[in-house]
Amino acid sequence: MSTTSSSAPIACRFGELPAATVELLVLPWFEGETPAAFASLDEATGRELSRALGSGEFAARPFETFVTPLRGEGWSAQRVMLIGAGREAAFTVGLARRLATAAALVARNRRVRGLGFALRPGQAAPSGDVDVAGLAQAIAEGLTLAEFSSSAYQTSAPGTGDLPQLTIVIPDLRDSSPESPARVEGAVQRGRVLGESTNLARGLANEPGNTLTPREFAARASSIASQGDVSTEILDETQMAALNMGMLLGVARGSSEPPRLMVFRYAPADLKTGPVLALVGKGITFDSGGISIKPAEGMDKMKDDMSGGAAVACAMRAIGILRPRVRVIGVVPATENMPGGRALKPGDVLTSAEGKTVEVTNTDAEGRLVLGDALWYARQLGATHLVDVATLTGGITVALGRTTSGIFGTPDWWVDHVRRVGDRAGDRMWPMPVFDDYRDQLKSEIADMINSAGRPASSITAAMFLKEFTGSLPWAHIDIAGTAWADEARPFMPKGATGVAVRTLAELPFTTDAWK
Repeated sequence: MSTTSSSAPIACRFGELPAATVELLVLPWFEGETPAAFASLDEATGRELSRALGSGEFAARPFETFVTPLRGEGWSAQRVMLIGAGREAAFTVGLARRLATAAALVARNRRVRGLGFALRPGQAAPSGDVDVAGLAQAIAEGLTLAEFSSSAYQTSAPGTGDLPQLTIVIPDLRDSSPESPARVEGAVQRGRVLGESTNLARGLANEPGNTLTPREFAARASSIASQGDVSTEILDETQMAALNMGMLLGVARGSSEPPRLMVFRYAPADLKTGPVLALVGKGITFDSGGISIKPAEGMDKMKDDMSGGAAVACAMRAIGILRPRVRVIGVVPATENMPGGRALKPGDVLTSAEGKTVEVTNTDAEGRLVLGDALWYARQLGATHLVDVATLTGGITVALGRTTSGIFGTPDWWVDHVRRVGDRAGDRMWPMPVFDDYRDQLKSEIADMINSAGRPASSITAAMFLKEFTGSLPWAHIDIAGTAWADEARPFMPKGATGVAVRTLAELPFTTDAWK
């Protein structure tokens, strides 16, 4: 897997739709819309647009597509694709992002060489809360997400074509300042960076466990993050022992592969004070469950148990390229969880770097152990605000399914803020409680706490365990166990790794005005 992006810039074309010189012009179309909205387009298709709408062949339901040649004079594109956008009143920037991905995936399957995605004239968002630049950024992200391929290990050619040249066609900048074209172009390239970083995280999560060992994960993540203005440091097991990271080293004992702790730093040279955002990601490169071994069915998917760590590393790349005015650190503990002869056993007691003792009741609850030491270390590095991302519990999938991540934390304003940033970035989250009562389920008879409280409220008690290592800092925990991997293909998402949370983490440092 390549750790660099070879994406060409997405071009912006300002002007009327007929002048767009592309092979395939993509135009979102709303339910109930008549051909009269684009009479010249209908004429250029030989009235095929009228026919498809009148017959019901194309009803503009979300992600439905209709492709037809353009033969009329005055239109430069060879073909037009209408993509269903549903009801106009329900249109959102998130839907625009998904429509762009779906359209580009169809274009790749059709071997299209050049694609132009059109913003509808005057269409920022009916709600008025997203301007043209914001919409263009989301479309750039969506087009870029369609470029991801999981065929690195396939010896025969995959079923999709080469990457098309991408253009965003912007026909209307009404009521905009003279600087708007430059601002829109900047937003498009920002979306390109965020989409590329998401794809890099998907590539890491798709890697098999025999290839992406902790050492290899650290090497690749370091290469990715350093594409921006980010410094990296990799701690080995000796350095972890010097820091008394008993939980992380305890999980690593069962594997012949040594663990690594990745530390990424972004710090503008002239910025010495102010908040420090710490991003912490779980980096279990393969999770067998350890002695509390998982069922064989589905265990192959446990190669993606480092998706949170991949999200942090690739978000740091985006942050280093986009350069927010805040210091950011990333911490990713990486290890395998294996049932070797020296493996952690149920009943063992570990001492964390914080000094707290933990009775291990389930070795398959290893993620919270490695994250606990990592959260402590982020605090030692000067963090003032914490966000951790992890494929932590099956319980969150039971609660929220595979379309929504769970978000936990304290205080409420910080959790709400991270959630709002995630919603705008396309990473849907739902808040879960962290009432003090749940802490009682973690009581141990011989140690400070146990690592697993069983099935009742399992995602919540896992979050309560992490809370013990946050030092009362503003902290948000995002459980992506249900959203990191797509088991079924959707029009805007093929099966496989999703890259969830990358864009949220990368956008968060640009919102410091709302921090306390």
